[in-house]
Amino acid sequence: MNDASPTRPGHHATTNNAAALRAQLQHVYWIGGGSGAGKSTIARRIAARHGLHLYATDDVMPDHARRSTPEESPQLAEFVATDMDERWVNRSPTTMLETFHWFRGESFNLIIEDLLRLPREPRVIVEGFRLLPHLVKPLLATPSHAVWLLPTPDFRRTAFETRGSLWQIPGKTTDPQRALRNLLARDEMFTERLHEETNRLALNAIEIDTATTEDDLTERVTAVFGL
Repeated sequence: MNDASPTRPGHHATTNNAAALRAQLQHVYWIGGGSGAGKSTIARRIAARHGLHLYATDDVMPDHARRSTPEESPQLAEFVATDMDERWVNRSPTTMLETFHWFRGESFNLIIEDLLRLPREPRVIVEGFRLLPHLVKPLLATPSHAVWLLPTPDFRRTAFETRGSLWQIPGKTTDPQRALRNLLARDEMFTERLHEETNRLALNAIEIDTATTEDDLTERVTAVFGL
C-alpha cells in the first residue's frame, strides 16, 4: 500500500497524511450523488470533452469486494451472506439504508488506493454514489473539484425506467413490488442524507428534477469544476 494511503475505517488520518493525500489527488474531479442522478453519463461527457481519465466506482465494486476483509468491511460480509429477499424485501428502507456497506463508506480506502496508482496525467474524473461527502472533503485541495447530484424521486424513477433497470434487482426477489418500494424509499433517504451533508460541509450540490436535461447538467457540472 502507498504510504500516503488513507487509514483503515475506524482510524483517524494524521494531519500530515491528509495534507499529503490532498496534494496527490489535486488533479482529481469528483462527482457523487444519489442513485439515478446521471453521474455516469455526465462524467463520461465531461471526460470525453476535456480529455480526462474516467474512473467509475460502480465498475470496481466486485474487485473491491474481493479485496476487502470481513474485519475491514463487516457489513459487506454480512450483505454477501444474505439472499435477495433478506436484502431487499424483509428489511425496512431505514434498515437497508443504515446497513448497506457502500453507504457506510466501507472499502472507500480502496478507491483512494486505485486513484493513487493512476498517472497524474491526464487528469481524472471519478464518479459514483460511494463518494460520500464527509469522506471526500478531507481529500479536496480545491473544493470546486467536487459536486454531488441530488435527484428528486420522480427523476430517479424516470431514469431507472428509461434505462430499463427499474426491476433489475426487485425482479430477483419473491416480492418485486415490495422490493421496489423499499429500494426507492431507501434511495430517497440516501439522497436526503447527501443533501444535509453537503449543506453542513459547504460542498457543491446540484438538485435535479425531471426538467433537467443532460446538456444543462453537463454545463452546470463543468462550470462548478471550472473546466
